[in-house]
Formats: sequence, C-alpha cells, structure tokens
Amino acid sequence: MPFAYISQALAARRREGLLRQRVLVEHACARTITIAGKQYLNFASNDYLGLATKLEVDQLVHTEAGSRSSALVTGYLDVHHKLERKLCHTLGYEAALLFPSGFAANTSVLKALFTTQEKQSSAAVFQDKLNHASLIDGGLATDAKFVRFNHNDLTHLRSRLEKTKAEHKLVVTEGVFSMDGDTAPIVEISELAKSYNAWLMVDDAHAFGVVGENGLGTVDTGIKPEILVITFGKAMGCQGAAVLASQHVIDYMTQFNREFVYTTAISPIMASVALLQLEKLLQASQARDKLSGNIEYFKKLISATNLSPMPSDTAIQPLVYGSSENVLAVQSKLKQQGIWVGAIRPPTVPQNTARLRITITAEHSIEDIECLVSALAEVS
Repeated sequence: MPFAYISQALAARRREGLLRQRVLVEHACARTITIAGKQYLNFASNDYLGLATKLEVDQLVHTEAGSRSSALVTGYLDVHHKLERKLCHTLGYEAALLFPSGFAANTSVLKALFTTQEKQSSAAVFQDKLNHASLIDGGLATDAKFVRFNHNDLTHLRSRLEKTKAEHKLVVTEGVFSMDGDTAPIVEISELAKSYNAWLMVDDAHAFGVVGENGLGTVDTGIKPEILVITFGKAMGCQGAAVLASQHVIDYMTQFNREFVYTTAISPIMASVALLQLEKLLQASQARDKLSGNIEYFKKLISATNLSPMPSDTAIQPLVYGSSENVLAVQSKLKQQGIWVGAIRPPTVPQNTARLRITITAEHSIEDIECLVSALAEVS
C-alpha cells in the first residue's frame, strides 16, 4: 500500500509518548495563556520582555499587507531597507538580509555558503552538538564536511580544527541554547576560530534583546562574528529574522541564497512591526532588569527544593525528568494547578533527557514565580 509508513510512523510516535499535537490558544501574553476556556500562568513563552502584545498600530510606518514579489524583483521596499539599516547600525555590521523566519535564515545561509557552482571539497562546518535543528539541517545539506563537537567543549573543538585539512572552515554555535538555556563561551570560541583561520557564525535567537549589558547578545561580549543571525520572534515579540555580515558576504547571499532569491519578501507590515518592536527592545532596560531579577528569584526558590534545573542564567530554565512518560505526567499535574509549561521530548532533545522547558519573562510577578516553584515541588 503506497505510503503505508505514514500511519506506521504515527502509531510508533503515539506508543512512545512522542506524538506532537497543536494546541489551540484562545488568548496569550507573556504572563498568561487561555486554552479551552481556562486561563493558566504561562511559563512556556519566548516573549521574554513582554513586547508581543504591546503594539501601537498608529505608529506603524507601513500598513500594506504584501510585498508582492521577491526582494530581487519589486519586493524590496523602503521599510525593509530602514529595518536592515537600523539593525546594522545597532549591531555594527555593514549589511543585512531579511528572512521570514530564523529557520529559513540559518538553513539557507549554510546551504548558500557551501553549495555554489563549484563543489566545496575543501570546506568544513563545525557545529556544537546541541545546535538548533535549522543549523543542523543546513549543515547536512551542504557539500562541506559536517563535523560536530561536544557541547561548549573548547578542547574537543580544538581537536576537530587541528585534524581538518579544509581550507574553508566555519564554526557554528548559538548565543543561548534554546533547550538547555546555557550560553556559549563566545569569546573563547571566537579566539579559537581565528587561530585556525576559521569564520564564526552565531545564532543569537534567544540572546538578542535579553543577554549582555545592553541586551545585544553576542555583540555585547565585544565579539562580532563573521555571520550573525537574529530572530524577531523571541524578545522582539514579532516575526522574521535577519542575517548580518560584511557587505561582501551579503552580496554573495543575494546571488546564491535560494531562500532569499526565490521567496516573496517579508510583508511590509511585518517589517514595519519589526522596526517598531526593535526600537522598543533597545529601550527596554527596565524590562531586562525585571527579567534578570525574576530569573534570580526563581533560581533562589528552586534551590531550596529537591529539584535541580540544568545550569542556566538565562530565561530558559529546564528541569529534566528523563522519560517522556515522566515529563508528560508532571506537565499534566501542573495544568491541573493552572500552570502551563512546555514538555520537550526526543527527538528535540537527546534520549532520556525529556524535560520541562520553563521560561521566565519580565511580565511574571513574584507571586507567579512562587506559585510555579510551589507547584513544581508538589508534583515532581
């Protein structure tokens, strides 16, 4: 029977407790979420600064719904240019390209960099083993040798770089790892890459807006990777992504990045929203301070229990329960107490590391965090 494997694969996922299902959200903000008529405390949002629900429509510089074509035909509008220039000025880069999502940006940049008319037999991509799926997929789709190094392990990365004979080398990591919540040792990785004449690419999706003295993520460390990817769907609270690099690299991407060349340019209204949200993010120092305080308060309270979150100083605070069955059971008990937390299972995370991915935001109150920790201690 044609495609019989579809029903077989779904049945296997269901048996293993790994079946993914969409949840219809009736209303949500950084603090609460309403599902099936019931409101929960929301600890599953990437809206770290609470900007996603604070849009002043009358301040938008562009309200047209569509860009009508790709950016290389007639889709590149003034609002796109303004957003790119604002990002470049903010982060210190020569040029930028806009993409509809971080996944599209990550995957397409890697494919374009290593798949041109000439096969890249002398190229290698070195990726942290916990990199996002978009980075892994992009690396696997290239003609370069795909090399993975142990998570945040500088010694292992050095040994990988020492052994390669590749002329073109790219080290790829994340500013903040989306499932573990820890940060990459960017300064040390950058120095190591330079010592082996390699470039550095950083996905700053979960760092931009919330990490660093000014909330600029990797750039606040004093390091400027050759390629920086930021997304708008986390701290900025909207949609889209940008790739920042030298003018030379962006010119190359304009020629060979198929996702950019053949995709309709992002909606001008969404670019306008992103421009407005970016300005808010840059002025959100009070929200960043509140987020930092909330994270510290959560860590203080949880340390007084018998629970041990993975080491993280960011808004992402994972609690590992091992099996999918265990984490789903805890998630269900939390829902009964009015708390919504994401249960992350393989293959998103390694086997036997199924976890609650708790995310703290600037919108949570002290009482919200106390309620969460009390419930966790009770049901775990």
